[in-house]
Amino acid sequence: MSALQQGGHAHKQHVEQQFGGQAAAYLSSQVHAEGAEFVELRQATAEHGAARVLDLGCGAGHVGFQVAEAAREVVAYDLSAAMLEVVAAEAARRGLDNLGTQQGAAEWLPFADGDFDLVFSRYSAHHWGDVGLALREARRVLKPGGRLALIDVMSPGQPLLDTYLQAVEVLRDSSHVRDYSAGEWLTLLAEAGFAVDSLRRQRLRLDFDTWIARMRTPPEMAAAIRLLQQRMGKEVRDYFAIEADGSFCADVMVLWAST
Repeated sequence: MSALQQGGHAHKQHVEQQFGGQAAAYLSSQVHAEGAEFVELRQATAEHGAARVLDLGCGAGHVGFQVAEAAREVVAYDLSAAMLEVVAAEAARRGLDNLGTQQGAAEWLPFADGDFDLVFSRYSAHHWGDVGLALREARRVLKPGGRLALIDVMSPGQPLLDTYLQAVEVLRDSSHVRDYSAGEWLTLLAEAGFAVDSLRRQRLRLDFDTWIARMRTPPEMAAAIRLLQQRMGKEVRDYFAIEADGSFCADVMVLWAST
């Protein structure tokens, strides 16, 4: 195993450890359970008719729960076994018999070429160790004419704002890799063989205490984030709408692409 492969394996172990204890918190998280983009995901699933859907990096399963009634089958796929246990239990509670789970990494999908009609991924890609490889895998498992929807926190792209965002993200969650800018996403998707149909930005307000508690961020890391917020200049504080208690707004990308 090369040094690069060893590093990737170590990161995946770290991601699984980070999220194993937080699975229940993500199921009840308002940020993850609600979102205007769910309307689009349900509509795309219903319009396709009898779609087989891959929820890539499913977390606590909110995407799958939203689209299962309109789909023929949903596969909830995640690196964390604990997350998948939560998903399976909640799917059973809701009577979603067509929603199954499978464990694995986004970069190596254990599915045949063209296995899925739709691939949806929400608030997962910023944890992927090799986002380019993961996108190529998503492209591989989609049928011709298949569609990909990506929803994730998006970097503003401007260097100062980007540096600040990546810093607070990794202080909060050491498994964070990167929030990509719109330009980076367009390049990555083109390289993976996708045609981007639409990309829009929406704003998401994050309550600081809830945001920290959900990840069980150590107190010293939370204090470092608050200090950084207070020390940043007006440009950063205004862009992210940083409030007195540390709550702030982030950009969220809603992107649709096709094969």
